[in-house]
Amino acid sequence: QQQPEESGSVETNDDVQGIVPKKGGVGQPTSSELAFTQNLNLGAPPKRPDGGHYLTSNGVAITAHVQPLSFGVDDAATGNPSRDVPAIEQLIDKLDQHRGLLISSSYEYSGRYARWSLGFSDPPLEISGAANRCTIRALNQRGRILIPAVLKAMQNLKEHGTLLDIQTSASAANTANMSSGTGDHTEQIPTQIDVTVAPPPEEGTFTEEQRSRQPSLFSVVRVLLDGFGFQSNDGQLGLYGAFGYDLAFQFEPINLKQKRDPDQRDILLYLPDNIMVVDQVRGDAWQVSYDFCYEGKSTQGIPRTGDAQPFQPIQKGQQFQQRDTPKGDFKKSVESAKQKFKLGDLFEVVLSQIFRHKVTHENPPSVLYRRLLQRNPAPYGFFINLGEQEYLVGGSPEMFVRCQKTSASEYGPDALRIESCPISGTVARGADHLEDAINVKRLIANFKEESELTMCTDVDRNDKSRICIAGSVKVIGRRQIEMYSRLIHTVDHVEGYLKSGYNALDAFLSHMWAVTVTGAPKTWAIQFIEDTENSQRHWYGGAIGMLGFDGSMNTGLTLRTIRVKNGIAEVRAGATLLYDSEPQAEEDETELKASAMNDAISRAPTAESEIAEAVAAPKVGTGKKVILIDHQDSFVHTLGGYIGTTGAEVETRRSGPLALKEIEKMIDEGNKPDMVILSPGPGNPQDFGLSDTISFMLKHKIPTFGVCLGLQGMVEHFGGVLGVLDYPVHGKPSKVTLTQEGKAENSIFAGMPDTFTVARYHSLHGLKERMPSCLEITALANDGVVMGIQHSTLPFAAVQFHPESILTQPTHGVKILENALTNLKYNEDVANGATPSGAEIVGELEKLSEGELRARLSSAQMSTIGTKSELVIRLALWEHKSREAKAGRLVLNDMSVTELAELFRSLGLPQELAKQDEKDEVMEALSSCLFSS
Repeated sequence: QQQPEESGSVETNDDVQGIVPKKGGVGQPTSSELAFTQNLNLGAPPKRPDGGHYLTSNGVAITAHVQPLSFGVDDAATGNPSRDVPAIEQLIDKLDQHRGLLISSSYEYSGRYARWSLGFSDPPLEISGAANRCTIRALNQRGRILIPAVLKAMQNLKEHGTLLDIQTSASAANTANMSSGTGDHTEQIPTQIDVTVAPPPEEGTFTEEQRSRQPSLFSVVRVLLDGFGFQSNDGQLGLYGAFGYDLAFQFEPINLKQKRDPDQRDILLYLPDNIMVVDQVRGDAWQVSYDFCYEGKSTQGIPRTGDAQPFQPIQKGQQFQQRDTPKGDFKKSVESAKQKFKLGDLFEVVLSQIFRHKVTHENPPSVLYRRLLQRNPAPYGFFINLGEQEYLVGGSPEMFVRCQKTSASEYGPDALRIESCPISGTVARGADHLEDAINVKRLIANFKEESELTMCTDVDRNDKSRICIAGSVKVIGRRQIEMYSRLIHTVDHVEGYLKSGYNALDAFLSHMWAVTVTGAPKTWAIQFIEDTENSQRHWYGGAIGMLGFDGSMNTGLTLRTIRVKNGIAEVRAGATLLYDSEPQAEEDETELKASAMNDAISRAPTAESEIAEAVAAPKVGTGKKVILIDHQDSFVHTLGGYIGTTGAEVETRRSGPLALKEIEKMIDEGNKPDMVILSPGPGNPQDFGLSDTISFMLKHKIPTFGVCLGLQGMVEHFGGVLGVLDYPVHGKPSKVTLTQEGKAENSIFAGMPDTFTVARYHSLHGLKERMPSCLEITALANDGVVMGIQHSTLPFAAVQFHPESILTQPTHGVKILENALTNLKYNEDVANGATPSGAEIVGELEKLSEGELRARLSSAQMSTIGTKSELVIRLALWEHKSREAKAGRLVLNDMSVTELAELFRSLGLPQELAKQDEKDEVMEALSSCLFSS
């Protein structure tokens, strides 16, 4: 089946073409150097803590107990250590029905990301809210110990005017027996606190630097972080969870158009008391268990429990809509955005759409998470049970905001460093790493993709400059490449250092939400999104992660995420739009970005039996013996490796008379090779006596395939002439286009794209205008040089490029070799009624007299001039082409004027039969010739 033509030219930036600088070399420290000199943990939890006793700012005493976890279990069959942590695997299963969270970084990038996992279940405390209402709820008896400390913090907020109202509630079922230390007694303690946040002051009454400090749901988060803050090397205790997209409206006045779910939560955070941590880099795993004591009441001895709510799949008759945007409608939204760009209302905007799936009992969220983790490793993998039959399963590629104190920066001891990694610019992964490199080149050279990231990073730098020390905001990585399972991104890396008086939460809020999920100008882009998209974003475009009680923060954007709610899985994916966006390409990008998540939902892992069956499938070279003759080439063993992938047995021999003697010996012993391949090499064919080698193969009827020097040897042997290129091409890529003969089903290029890229290493080449009529030209380079030949009657073919080079796509290189093994053969079954091969045709014609040959040529209106050998070759070509035409494999109407004229001349038709530039006349003459009896 014919493959599509490769993509055409790539838009390039003239500034990066030409001479590559070789002087200078004085650069700024890389992100890897900064990570080393400043002892940054790259998002991973610090090394295993010691545990101990701490006192928080609000008077809560904390005891931390650390114990090791089994990092891996030996495989019973092999004795090899496993990288799995049993406790984490158990947690994944547990999160199907218990509240909790697992964050896992399965992606490593020098100076940016390390590999680690952290998770918990059944946390004692939950903070949730939407709009201006927030609820702090004890999820078990241990959480009730903390409620009084939280209530005191809320009362302080109300006294300062940040809260309008505080309500507490408790029930008989929530009555707890607590130990006060002076004896047991029963006391009713509130289990839930509901607060209402005061409206923010009027726009213009506060500075932009203070915007993040105005009353909002984050006022509640801020006071909890401050109250539970403590100094230690613990590094793990904090608030963990998810931040919804609508939180942006806490600070930016937006005219809401979308219908909101009545039970929507904009924020959901947990305060855990039993955290499992895995450090994949150090090969260590541990668990930290915390106990809390406040006002004489302790969690010591209280079980760490939680309510189980089994996952509920979609119910029969439940309303379901597969997409929120009908296929094709996204393009209309792109056109609408382009009008805004034209007017200057927007510079860029990120629009998205939703793809929905039904979730069954067989595919609970834990299964989706495991599939996604395996198929789409990412720096921010996560699995969160939010309660109320809502789950988030994701593999986000993008850091939102990360904060860590450093002691080795120019901004003083304990300076708080913030960083982010805007992502914009996307291209699909290739079939292999070599095609990846081609796609990376296209991505880097594309102006539109570069503009996307430039605008994102400029806005990101502006977000940081609001709260960072002047001059500290720097780009420490520009258009760096990150590869994921289905696509490749360009990424910038930006850092800054906070001014005195600002903390990690201020850094988080000043970036909300990232321009990579909204647009620019940000407020206008958010309004356009609200007006244009077909459904609310829920958690998409928000963040997940951890706000540490030690002042640290690690959050990722909620992208590449599956939201499961009441048995329906939603995948939302977006594209960054600019004025020069192509509507169809942008819709395709959303489909591409969603594909890994859609795949995790809909496609189960391939069964082992299917894999075994695929591996065991017979290959075209199985059972065949190939001799590779080496002409002192530097790539011969790679070529041999490619041949080996076809299943053939390969034996390499250095060229010369001794090699031919060994092959003759093999023939005598009944081990005649199925094919001989003539390798590339330096010099010219005469240097290696290639004509003698080819004569040997003809004598013994051994199919032969040549590469580079092998092609040149065939051209000379069959009467052609070689030329020398004006400019040698060594290690250079070139586009190759197939001729009509190259597209034939018996060609060495059968099933190949009409045009593809190859690697050239040559100076000599076969002159097209001096090519013998018996050699069909099957491929031409973009400079007109012959790149492929195939004998019209004999199983001999060759290419002038290197199929084994990294510049030739491996699938193409192997396909050519497979075709050679399949199509190049002497047919020994003529007597059984099979179609005779070229060799058999020549053999039969050689039995005729010259008079008989001329008579047959004359009846077909062909030239009768020449030696007997020339008459045989001409008539053999006619028989071959006539058979192809009558079988419908050679369609004259599909051939170009040039190809028709070449066939006309090769057959020796008289010039007076047709004008060579008149296609109809040439076709008529050829048709009369080929279809004559």
